[in-house]
Amino acid sequence: MTTTSAPEGTSQARDGSPDKLRTAIGSAVGTTIENYDFLAYGTAAALYFGTDFFPSEDPVVGVLLGFLTFGIGFAVRPIGGLIGGYLGDKIGRKPVLVGALLVMGISTVLIGLLPTYAQVGIIAPLLLGFIRVVQGLAFGAEWGGAILMTFEHAPWKKRGRYTAIPQAGVPFGVLLANVVFLLSSQLDSELAWRLPFLLSAVLIIAGMIIRLKVSESPEFEHTKEMGLVVKNPLWQVIKNDWRTVLRVIALRLAESGGFYVIVTYMLSYLTGGDEPIAERSVALTGLITAAALGVFTTILWGTLTDRVGRRPVYIVGTILLIAFGFPMFLLVNTAAPFMIVFVYVVAMSIIHDMLAGTQGAWFSELFNTNTRASGASIGYQFSAAISGFIPLIATAVAVALGWGGVALVYMACGVLGLLGALLTRETWGKRERADVEQAITEAR
Repeated sequence: MTTTSAPEGTSQARDGSPDKLRTAIGSAVGTTIENYDFLAYGTAAALYFGTDFFPSEDPVVGVLLGFLTFGIGFAVRPIGGLIGGYLGDKIGRKPVLVGALLVMGISTVLIGLLPTYAQVGIIAPLLLGFIRVVQGLAFGAEWGGAILMTFEHAPWKKRGRYTAIPQAGVPFGVLLANVVFLLSSQLDSELAWRLPFLLSAVLIIAGMIIRLKVSESPEFEHTKEMGLVVKNPLWQVIKNDWRTVLRVIALRLAESGGFYVIVTYMLSYLTGGDEPIAERSVALTGLITAAALGVFTTILWGTLTDRVGRRPVYIVGTILLIAFGFPMFLLVNTAAPFMIVFVYVVAMSIIHDMLAGTQGAWFSELFNTNTRASGASIGYQFSAAISGFIPLIATAVAVALGWGGVALVYMACGVLGLLGALLTRETWGKRERADVEQAITEAR
């Protein structure tokens, strides 16, 4: 079974399924909510949760405890990836796609409804921690189901473009979270942090309506009809594809590690300290501008991989990431608003989105259909658990080495990604594109 297997005698290869666009948009809702929650929870933990859930004589302790619950969500994501990948390969992509969004959505809204420490005491932080665990499991299961459904519904020659649509949910989620928090911060009550979580219900309802109408993956249905569903896909991946999983982790660390440096650390670097480099409004303008552009640039980069291959685009992206480490800080240190916005646009809309727009198709093509959900999910979510510590590492390094140390952390993420790209096979090179073109011609 090849990575491009699909039912023979159909128009799937040439045209994709009738649900291809609906699937891509429905999948994008999940990644949007995931990244919306990432920024919403991180902001709430920094500004509000220390007081409302972890009251302490030392306010720093409260903030650290708030970030601890934030980290718990990342820590359990690999488990969610294992569960979601296993179920996706055993029972189908659609049940995982629908179930993960439902659990993820309910848990996000529940955070906005939680009682505070002043109201119920120690139960409040315990409930918050429990919901973060459930949320992390759902997030872990979400990506694999969303990307694979999109990939397997798409026309073979446009899989880069279609799988980039869910990936565009990353900048879109960042954009929405920043806009909502800018508006809600004007409220002088608990609604300032509750409202962003409650408003996610709108996205959840829209996503559920779309996802319930989407048909099961045609490639999974074909695999099931041929009797090729494996008994234990997780074991098959660990046994046969463990090297590929490690490569996926390295590739993903470049994208996610660089993302957390620019989205989380850079904001505190610019606006913190006794003498801030820039006003918060300037930094947020850069972040929002880059996120708005990223909704489109992510799809453009994915489309480019359909023309030139996945590997060349990723290699260029990681080289740019390495090269931009020190210039990024030198530019923002000028304190010029234009330079700060420019740095955000380059780091996110070009470098990060180039990597994110490539991942959906490339990671899916590295695994066979009957173990694809398990393989892609394991690699993607284990790297998420590791990269979740990047802001902490960057902060610790900055204490000893200043901004230069953070630049080195950023560059190290790029080096890992470049090594991963050089060691990972191309799945959509000239030969593969020619083979698919021939198969489509013969099917006419």
